[in-house]
Amino acid sequence: MVNVAYVYPWDVVGDPSAPERLAGLGVEAVALAASYHSTRAATPYHPAHRVLDVPYPAFYLPIRPSSWSRLVPASPTWTPEDAYLQARDTLKAAGLQVHAWTVLTHNSHLGTAHPDLTVRNAFGDPYPYALCPAHEDVIEYCERLVQEILTVGEPDGLILEACGPMGFGHQSVHEKTSGADWTSADIDLLSLCFCTACADRYPPNTRDQVRAAIDRTLPAETSPTTIDEALGRLADEVRTVRAGLSTSLRERLMAVARSASPTVPITLHANPDPWAAGAFAPLPSGEQGADVLVANCWGDPATDAARLTRLTELSGPGQRVGAYVLALPPRPADAEALADQLRTYAKAGASEFHLYHAGLASPQRLKAMREALRLHH
Repeated sequence: MVNVAYVYPWDVVGDPSAPERLAGLGVEAVALAASYHSTRAATPYHPAHRVLDVPYPAFYLPIRPSSWSRLVPASPTWTPEDAYLQARDTLKAAGLQVHAWTVLTHNSHLGTAHPDLTVRNAFGDPYPYALCPAHEDVIEYCERLVQEILTVGEPDGLILEACGPMGFGHQSVHEKTSGADWTSADIDLLSLCFCTACADRYPPNTRDQVRAAIDRTLPAETSPTTIDEALGRLADEVRTVRAGLSTSLRERLMAVARSASPTVPITLHANPDPWAAGAFAPLPSGEQGADVLVANCWGDPATDAARLTRLTELSGPGQRVGAYVLALPPRPADAEALADQLRTYAKAGASEFHLYHAGLASPQRLKAMREALRLHH
């Protein structure tokens, strides 16, 4: 079992106490962000600051211009340009494995600069944070990102997040969408992409069907409760197109990764739901080429356990399943409660735990993580 604590480079760079603190959690590895989206992060331990504003997505390794094509990631200004490398070296010196936490299609900096490459819903509204992998430029960017991380970053493992199209569900700045009372089916419908590279892949009239379902202009007796009901006879074909986007991107990236670093284990943030859109990409048929499949476990433990069970059913011989466990609010800073969740997830098939987030957590929460891992063992 390899348990993993997630951190940002700025949690480690400039804080000499960070490696020992992380090693003290009882994990074997650290997931260190190599490519990450914008955020506003607490840094409760850092000697130089307590809150860090990260205004745009960035790449935390040196950017070699010759390695990129149309899409080039941005360098950070709030931490050194080689922050990943600096953090990696200090963490490895403390005896920890370092896995490169790689966010792929979630990038508002590139999406804003290249609106033609972003996800667009059935009404034509762009999602600037969401690069659509139906575009060759986006796939090529992701390939180059993986290549650079493996070549320059030399990680002990590769973790792929947002390995598919992002959707509507996104916490953007001052989110003001809840009052529309859109249902879960509506959110799934608003997550379907109709950009220039996607629209023609669907059956005729798909856009009209989606718009009518969201605007409630379908006959009353057909008001949908699921996206499958909303799409009716179109559902199977649309589902195949959507899942195919993630599959194509994933297969291309796996090939690049295996070529660049054949022995580096690959972890996928995955969701068995074929309609999934977000950081945990749809994986309805499994992926035998990956070493670890990790499911999001931030919600109701029973629902999370069912998701883990399904991923376990999809996993192949020697493939591990991991639980991405939230140790931040609204979860309590309670070791017993966290340990109980770990037991639930283990029964559902999880053989390793990915703890979110060891840089954002208070001392009480770090203690709860440490004790929960000990109690579970």
